[in-house]
Amino acid sequence: MRERSSIDAVIGEYLQLRSAGGGNLKGLCPFHDEKSPSFNVTPSRGLYFCFGCEAGGDVIKFVQEIEHLTFSESVERLAAQAGIQLRYEEGGGRGPRQDGGQRARLIEAHKAAAEFYVERLNSPEGQIGRTFLAERGFEAADAARFGVGFAPREWEGLVRHLRQRGFADRDIVAGGLAKEGRRGPMDRFRGRLMWPIRDLSGDVIGFGARKLYEDDDGPKYLNTPESPLFHKGSVLYGADLAKKEIARRRQAVVVEGYTDVMACHLAGVPTAIATSGTAFGDDHIKVLRRLLMDQDEFRGEVIFTFDGDAAGRKAALRAFDDEQKFVSQTFVAVQPDGLDPCDLRIRHGDAAVRDLVASRLPLFEFAVRSAIEQHDLDTVEGRLGALDAAAPVVAAIKDRSRRHMYAVNLDRWLGIMDEQFVLRRVRELAARGHGRAQAGNGRGQNGSGRPDNGRAWNGDPRHGRGEPQAPQRPAFDPRDPDVQRERELLKLAVQRPALLGPAFEEVPPEAFIAPPHAAVRVVIGEAGGVTAAGGAAEWVSVLLERAPNDQVRELITRLGVEPVRAAQESDDRYAAELLARIQERQLTRMIADAKSKLGRLNPVEAPEDYQRLFGDLVALEQQRRVLRERGLGSQ
Repeated sequence: MRERSSIDAVIGEYLQLRSAGGGNLKGLCPFHDEKSPSFNVTPSRGLYFCFGCEAGGDVIKFVQEIEHLTFSESVERLAAQAGIQLRYEEGGGRGPRQDGGQRARLIEAHKAAAEFYVERLNSPEGQIGRTFLAERGFEAADAARFGVGFAPREWEGLVRHLRQRGFADRDIVAGGLAKEGRRGPMDRFRGRLMWPIRDLSGDVIGFGARKLYEDDDGPKYLNTPESPLFHKGSVLYGADLAKKEIARRRQAVVVEGYTDVMACHLAGVPTAIATSGTAFGDDHIKVLRRLLMDQDEFRGEVIFTFDGDAAGRKAALRAFDDEQKFVSQTFVAVQPDGLDPCDLRIRHGDAAVRDLVASRLPLFEFAVRSAIEQHDLDTVEGRLGALDAAAPVVAAIKDRSRRHMYAVNLDRWLGIMDEQFVLRRVRELAARGHGRAQAGNGRGQNGSGRPDNGRAWNGDPRHGRGEPQAPQRPAFDPRDPDVQRERELLKLAVQRPALLGPAFEEVPPEAFIAPPHAAVRVVIGEAGGVTAAGGAAEWVSVLLERAPNDQVRELITRLGVEPVRAAQESDDRYAAELLARIQERQLTRMIADAKSKLGRLNPVEAPEDYQRLFGDLVALEQQRRVLRERGLGSQ
């Protein structure tokens, strides 16, 4: 048996394996949680071993442990997969061996049940099921591909069929195919469309059933109960069909229903899977991580699709709680009109389903936007309320760099235009959540992940000499290329103002990342702008006189004497490039704000505002394209 069952092929049914050199393979251990793979497989010797939890053995041992089987049950399972006919010393009939392993018997019973349901779907009584499928865009070949069947409206239709095949009542009931009645076992599923639920190896272990008759007073969907085979908390419908594409594309698309999985696969999204009658949970995550080889951050993708209604959005926010259990990036794809993938395919075709997946939003962004969308962002009170609602969501992000970036984005989405105010709020909440300060720890960090320059900067240039210099805006990283471009531009504004001309006046103070640079830009504006500059000495003198405090004055002095970086092109081209880059960056912020406002508008309720803002957005995009071409032109 060991020789006929390739260990890498068997284990590869449960987790993604990659070459580790020397003929060995490696993957994420299925027996304990880990971030990086320590589970090793040596096909040449038929062995596996995990250096993390020290689990190890041969192929039979692996099947025993992963499926919780006895030795004999594991042998039977492997024999069936390898096409080997086992002979028992006690003999046996044509039916399933009654003294064999329970799991093997239940697997055979479910296989027979699936065949029974498929046969009945093609019978006259199954017309109602065929009609249901046809109305949802599925053909007979599609039903056959997914093994869809029909349970007749009989009390003992399946029970009689399985008895005739040699199965005992105790196994039919234990597998959840029937339930005990007054006169013995009776079919659990009656008058329903049936989807076989398979494990990763392809064995049928349960069913999902959808009611078809109006007089059926049962639930809309009925699933196999917990059984020796079926554990809904760890079963992913469609994973047996999707696992190879999930591993190849490093992507998994989580949908809500069986028809959604079918629609996605038929529309060209073969990585779609769904849970089976339960919410997405920890055990599902473990299965997905193994299939994704989820070890490299920002490489794999887990995309959740939910209905656009309130229940669907609530489910998406529940998924946010699980996001940080993945290493792969997580996304949400929600159809604005509330259509699920199946309905979307019916109304708009296969391309619409693919577009839905392609339009995914990062789960963090979705959670933040969902927190702020109930507030009126056109009022100060509304923006502050949205900040209080969204800041805890951002603060819950464990990765510090990602938390910082989402705090910056939150400021833009809210239109507050004071990043440091928002950052402080998020840092305060993060500090409470982690039980320690996240910023201001006196270790040379400013809380944003950037090195501190050792001095507090007062972002308000109106403070005069001798007034308190409150650190309203934290220090910046002078090595940041955007900050360096700002500095170069200000050097030209101080040293060679005529080189910039009127175009410089279109760059407002808020376009500058570094607070000291913004303060100098305010001074230049109050001095009449670069177009009002006279001689070099006179111009610098005017700026120094306008400086509100010693800090700004010192910076203007430094900008006046620090050499401008040499450029390969002419000075005019260099100046134009700097202006274009900074203007483009400012336009990008404006575009983001416009998109945020556009997303909050209902085109049906406010068509004029929607069209006006859409036109503004198009104009901004065109302007940014021109600036981008100008900025790259001298490179």
